[in-house]
Order: sequence, then structure tokens, then C-alpha cells
Amino acid sequence: MTFQDIFKSSFLENVTSVSIPDMLITLLLAFALGLFILVIYKRTFAGVMYSSGFGVTLLALTMITTVVMLAVTSNVVLSLGMVGALSIVRFRTAIKEPLDIAFLFWAIAVGIILAAGMIPLAILGSLVIGVILLVFANRKPHIRPYIACIQCADRASEAAALAFLKENVQRCTVKSKTVQPGRVELNLEVRLKDDNTDFVNQLAAMGGVSSAVLVSYNGDYMG
Repeated sequence: MTFQDIFKSSFLENVTSVSIPDMLITLLLAFALGLFILVIYKRTFAGVMYSSGFGVTLLALTMITTVVMLAVTSNVVLSLGMVGALSIVRFRTAIKEPLDIAFLFWAIAVGIILAAGMIPLAILGSLVIGVILLVFANRKPHIRPYIACIQCADRASEAAALAFLKENVQRCTVKSKTVQPGRVELNLEVRLKDDNTDFVNQLAAMGGVSSAVLVSYNGDYMG
């Protein structure tokens, strides 16, 4: 074995397996598409509180997946080792919004497709997915359910409040009713006709109604 053979290794031979221009182009595309995913996530977010950290995670996840896949596709041995290394990783973070799972898979899929060299598929697929999410996630926000909490003094004021509410909303369904001496509390699911909520002020001003609260519901519900 010569002195040259000692320093000769497969690691040094694989340094140039992926050219620098290819790396830069792929990472720039991953950054651009990751930024596009982040913008779509902001536009379609319908949760209680927006998390800027999760949005940045989508951008970073797209680029990280691209880097990992570039390394995997350049070396078969490395790909086997990567599978074994990633199989022991466990994530315990809870996903609160079901739509967030779609964005995570979208970011990972874009990174994999870019690293595979299918640039037109990554760009066109992201545009189509983004348009579909914008159309379906933001459609008709006024028909989303609301919870109306009404406190009445007696049975007569309760009937008057229900009749008034049914005239001013698209749908009204009683979810719970609590009766105490001198007070009746109703929790109703309502669907608005439009974005106008002035009827809540008129409801609160009715005789026998002591309180009227309208709360937006952002959880899972049946259409």
C-alpha cells in the first residue's frame, strides 16, 4: 500500500458527485417553492392563532429535504445508511390543524421531486396545489358555523329571541340549554346569511335578554 492509497477514499471521490451549479440551482428552486408554500399557508390559515414558526418550518423543510435527497441520489450506500438513521427519529409534536399535515407533505414532496431533477413537475404541481387550496380553503367564509350564547329571563323572552334569531340567520340549531331560577341560557349553532352581524346588537337589546354573544367556531364540523 502506497502513501497515495492511504488518502484515497470513496469520500473524496464523492465530493464532486453533485456539481456546485446543480446544487445552487436546486436550492434556489427549493427556496422559491418553499416560499410559495409559506404564502399559501398564510392565505389559507383558518386556525385560532397563526404560528410563524410553523410557516418558517415549511420553508426550511423544503430545502432540508432537497439537500438530503441530493445526497441520497448521489450515493447508493449513503441512501441505505440514511434510511437506517432516519428510521430511529421520532417526532412528538402534535398537529392541531388537519390542513397542516397536507402542507408538511407538500413541502417534503417538493424537496424530493426537485432533488430527483423533475423541476417542471415540482413547479407545475405546486401551482396547481396552491390554486386548489386557495379556492377550497377560503370559499364562502360566511357559512362557517358560529356559536350564539343567549341569556334570557323567562320562557317568553326565550321564544322571542329564538324567533328573531331564526329570521336573521340561515340556520339555527340548539346545542345546549341551561335553566336556572330566573335565567335561561341557550347555546346555539348558527350559520350566517352574510357577513353582517348587527342582528346580535338587536338581539341583546330585546326585552328579557340580558346577554347575547356570537363566537366563531374554528374546529371540525360537518358541512
